[in-house]
Amino acid sequence: MIKHPRHIFLFDGLGAVLSAFMTGLFLVNWEAILGIPSKVLYVLAAIPCLLAIYDFFSFHFGNNHYTKLLKGIAILNLGYCILSLYLAFTHKDEISYLGWIYIIIEIIIITTIAFYEFQYSKRIA
Repeated sequence: MIKHPRHIFLFDGLGAVLSAFMTGLFLVNWEAILGIPSKVLYVLAAIPCLLAIYDFFSFHFGNNHYTKLLKGIAILNLGYCILSLYLAFTHKDEISYLGWIYIIIEIIIITTIAFYEFQYSKRIA
């Protein structure tokens, strides 16, 4: 699918921007329906912004360090998933079924991308 390792960073970075936008601008307006407190959503929106910076930096300046950088973003993505689950369980009494569905779908997508990044980093090593 992706021929050059640096394009993975572009794909991941664009996904992080989308996640930040959805979480920080869109979902906060649905707090009453999702049950996820806005302060949690803002935290979960800020982190993808930082990951996007990492991705775009790696895309432009990664050169021959793609293996390490791919492993790095994969670990950071999985860390984001763990933090999302932790925050969700911290507020489990407030979160609605729709909120849980959103969190689970996002975690599935990000985890899948992270495992792909790990696999790709092994192939190019």
